[in-house]
Amino acid sequence: MALYVKGTVLKKSWIVACEMQARCFHISPLALAAQKVAMSKLDTSSYLPHAQLQEKLEIVKKRLQRPMTLSEKILYSHLDDPSNQEIVRGQSYLRLRPDRVAMQDATAQMAMLQFISSGLPRVAVPSTIHCDHLIEAQVGGAQDLARAVDINKEVYNFLSTAGAKYGVGFWKPGSGIIHQIILENYAFPGLLMIGTDSHTPNGGGLGGLCIGVGGADAVDVMANIPWELKCPKVIGVKLTGKLQGWTSPKDVILKVAGILTVKGGTGAIVEYFGPGVDSISCTGMATICNMGAEIGATTSVFPYNHRMRDYLVATERKAIADAIDPYGNDLLRSDEDAPYDQVIELNLSELEPHVNGPFTPDLANPISKLGEEAKKNNWPLDVKVSLIGSCTNSSYEDMGRCASIAREALKHGLKAKSAFNITPGSEQIRATIERDGIAETLRQFGGVVLANACGPCIGQWDRKDVKKGEKNTIVTSYNRNFTARNDANPATHAFVTSPELTTALALAGTLDFDPRTSKLKGANGEEFLLSDPYADELPARGFDPGQETYQAPGDPTKVKVDVDPKSQRLQLLEPFAKWDGKDLEKMVVLIKVKGKCTTDHISAAGPWLKYRGHLDNISNNMLITAINSENGEMNKVRNQLTNEFGAVPETARFYKSKGVNWVVVGDDNYGEGSSREHAALEPRHLGGRAIIVKSFARIHETNLKKQGMLPLTFADPADYERIQPSDRLSLVGLAELTPGKQVKCQIHHANGSSETIYLNHSMNQQQIEWFKAGSALNRMKEVAASK
Repeated sequence: MALYVKGTVLKKSWIVACEMQARCFHISPLALAAQKVAMSKLDTSSYLPHAQLQEKLEIVKKRLQRPMTLSEKILYSHLDDPSNQEIVRGQSYLRLRPDRVAMQDATAQMAMLQFISSGLPRVAVPSTIHCDHLIEAQVGGAQDLARAVDINKEVYNFLSTAGAKYGVGFWKPGSGIIHQIILENYAFPGLLMIGTDSHTPNGGGLGGLCIGVGGADAVDVMANIPWELKCPKVIGVKLTGKLQGWTSPKDVILKVAGILTVKGGTGAIVEYFGPGVDSISCTGMATICNMGAEIGATTSVFPYNHRMRDYLVATERKAIADAIDPYGNDLLRSDEDAPYDQVIELNLSELEPHVNGPFTPDLANPISKLGEEAKKNNWPLDVKVSLIGSCTNSSYEDMGRCASIAREALKHGLKAKSAFNITPGSEQIRATIERDGIAETLRQFGGVVLANACGPCIGQWDRKDVKKGEKNTIVTSYNRNFTARNDANPATHAFVTSPELTTALALAGTLDFDPRTSKLKGANGEEFLLSDPYADELPARGFDPGQETYQAPGDPTKVKVDVDPKSQRLQLLEPFAKWDGKDLEKMVVLIKVKGKCTTDHISAAGPWLKYRGHLDNISNNMLITAINSENGEMNKVRNQLTNEFGAVPETARFYKSKGVNWVVVGDDNYGEGSSREHAALEPRHLGGRAIIVKSFARIHETNLKKQGMLPLTFADPADYERIQPSDRLSLVGLAELTPGKQVKCQIHHANGSSETIYLNHSMNQQQIEWFKAGSALNRMKEVAASK
């Protein structure tokens, strides 16, 4: 038996000792290795599941009788019923038992409100809440954090008390970004975790399958109900060669995004393998997995290797590393000749640094061509603001490599020409880069260190240097750059790249700069070429944990959770109405959306984040930035009852007040982007019954199902053109709604004519029951009441 660690095999004497102990205690060496090792130092009564996972894997292996990918091994070993579950990629709905749940504060509000309404006393799996979304970047870390704590105290108090009462760990504001906290404390190879944020796949950098979901999915898992996921396909990315020079882990995913586009990974897990993997740090792998959300992937994952082991040890989890080492050659890596649905090959030695954008993260520009493309497309060359950090790129290594560039610039008497903001990913990262002088170097370079939070990456940025509508360029090491994503200015051209290139472009002040070939002029007039950036992967003196920011669950009998009925931030949920058993006839088209419609378009973030716990208030942002096909404008639709134009939410409320059902008609990849379930809750709350589009992004489609909406796709995408904003639509034969059966749609035109088209759906029988019950939560209560 070969036990994998650091790319070699463990010493024979260690194996012999394990086998002797196993014989004495009548357990296998693998079971012995993982026995009674806590999943984290913060969950001391929950243990590593690897022995049980291996047992389930053996059952599935015997059934499939073929080599398996790493993704399949981790996923199928978490099946609720591995002996009988149908397993067909792209078809079967898997019923899974995740190991834990993670929620960020913006989505946790609705998730906890739903959990409270379920009536259950305590969560069934280890779960955490992370306060990272509600801190607005204004002047600097300490001041911005203090302001956020004051403004959001009602919400923080609700999340803190709800966590204490229902058994959920609570990470206070200032702790850091959810995905960095997960990587530092909770992720481990072989983990299956769901998180209420689309960048949950970040944990794949530590060998786990970490999947972004809506809050209703989180409630299922916390309620001990098997979680359902359509069996993903698997896209393999074979890495050869070695990262070097200015090329960074970020460039791997920027290149893959250019290949697969924003929807190329939909319905699939992206699995990295090959000899090039070992040249990437653990946190670099996390960066790559994090941005898998930008190609629509279910999640992304890397195989267990010595870089992950080193990170586990550095974050005081050596016991976990020791316990999982024996699984490194089977459970935690793919089999030889494992079948992938698609394979992409990348030679890291030949990979060029990339800058993607503007307005979409899949517009891939090699740095050597960026200036030329900018001039050709009339993108503003001057870089107004450069921003590094975020959940994607805020590791110790990232910050250190940026500091190496800054130190060289300072030696030549230069500083950043653009404004330069730094977002540490966690309190641990902040404290460590402060201790090691990295933060001070970046300040001397001209940087401002912001709070340990999402900040400008999700639109929490009180930007003052340009007016709304003013055309300008920013460069970030973030993950998304949709229109108005960062600063609410639709004229801002946002580009995503590595932290190193972000720093170099801040120094040059222009997009027309390639640090590998373009020279800079120092304060003394002499020209110089920047050296390749370099930094330690992990801090030589270990991590400084910084301030204590974690609150463990409390005694539920001593905690009271209050929601003020008059609150403008929090609102207890009322159940949605059950389906009345009738066809949905002559529904009005609220809006026919033209072009890209992300969850940012459906439910904007930024200033609206403060209403994430109040469904009625946040519904006032529904589809306000989607483009109306009738007039090419935002937030201006024709009221089909009055013939007057008005805002989308107000028009929807008018229809609801008159008892008129409505639908939304949309384009391709509808609902791409964030996992926010508010984009599904709001249409349901305001009277919507169906969303009819060319195609859906995975998470949003699931969220719609959970809330009792009908997510339907055109059987013939060209039928999108048949529907006019003035039409009425009828969905008939709903009493016979069954898995795989098309839905008949009658289009009633304003001129009195009509025609029939057919719509597809991906609902299984359980999801159809959600529709009939009015929502998945309603169905949960029905099932509980029948027992």
